[in-house]
Amino acid sequence: MRKKLVVALLLLLLSAISAVADQIVLKNGDRLSGSITKSDGKELVIKTEYAGDITVKFDAIQSITSTGDLNVSLAGKTVLGPVITSGDDLIVATKNAGPVEAPKSSMTMLRNPAEQAAYEKSLHPGLLEGWKGGLNLGFAATTGNSETENLNIAFNALRTGFHDKLTLYATSIYAINNATSPSQTTADSSAGGLLYDHDFSKRGFAFVNGDFFSNALQDLNLRSTFGGGLGVHVIKTTATTFDLLLGVNYTHESYSSFSVAPVAPATTPTIVAARSDSLAGVTLGENLAQKFGKNTILTQSWFLYPDLSQTGELRSVFALGTVTKLNKWLGWQNTFGDTYITNPPATRLRNDLQLATGVSFTFTH
Repeated sequence: MRKKLVVALLLLLLSAISAVADQIVLKNGDRLSGSITKSDGKELVIKTEYAGDITVKFDAIQSITSTGDLNVSLAGKTVLGPVITSGDDLIVATKNAGPVEAPKSSMTMLRNPAEQAAYEKSLHPGLLEGWKGGLNLGFAATTGNSETENLNIAFNALRTGFHDKLTLYATSIYAINNATSPSQTTADSSAGGLLYDHDFSKRGFAFVNGDFFSNALQDLNLRSTFGGGLGVHVIKTTATTFDLLLGVNYTHESYSSFSVAPVAPATTPTIVAARSDSLAGVTLGENLAQKFGKNTILTQSWFLYPDLSQTGELRSVFALGTVTKLNKWLGWQNTFGDTYITNPPATRLRNDLQLATGVSFTFTH
């Protein structure tokens, strides 16, 4: 009874001195005054007038007194009100439910109103918020004994929310050899894609994806693949996510006609007719995002598309990218892609590889 009376008097005192700063007392006797910002149960941050933000170990705190409202997760429930400590207990003076008391060790979250508002906003970020990635532009040219020009563009970006993730990638490579007449194009291909997933449980999610690829040397005008399905988060931490995906897809691809040089005794070239395919298939995939320290992000995905229309035919799309920040806006970017098909037009190769590397413009928003 006496303890409850003391608590009531303390809470009454808090309401009367709301203009006074928050205060924490450490077990070694030190006192810090200011504005309590946040705590995760392991550390507590208090903003002081002369020293700015100070972080202290939570288990080093003897007592806490806040004069303003704090959002507190205590013993499995979240409450709002001024906070004081009494021995090993934390007491929150809520306006509606009265004093809520629980052991300090049961506190897992504490935020002031500004921090709470920022947290709630982060749960629903805008479409342009939360992005990390880079854009790489590269050009190389030679003259003299060789006459070549090479242009490559690579882009990758990752946006991770609390319950969803969006991955974008694009690469384009063009190369020409001017040593011969007429000039000979030695590379002309572009690839791009996106993958979006949204959680419906702690481990399960639904996804949609799209991949686009063109290659002039393979006479592929455009291959478009659209799919969707379900997946599972095998690993989901702040530094690493690794997902497995299963779904269905629809693919449309079109090839232009081309001529094949005659082989003796033939004297006229063989014309390979234009081709257009529409295919239904299964989607099997995995997707990885890994942070290395504060400056490097790796994204990797591999999708297999077994064809349901033609048994035994399949496509494979592999993408890998890294971005390492060198300073606030400059970074080093590497991208690699491999597209494999089992049924290209006659005389055309099954594999197309793309590699781009160089200095990039990194961004974080």
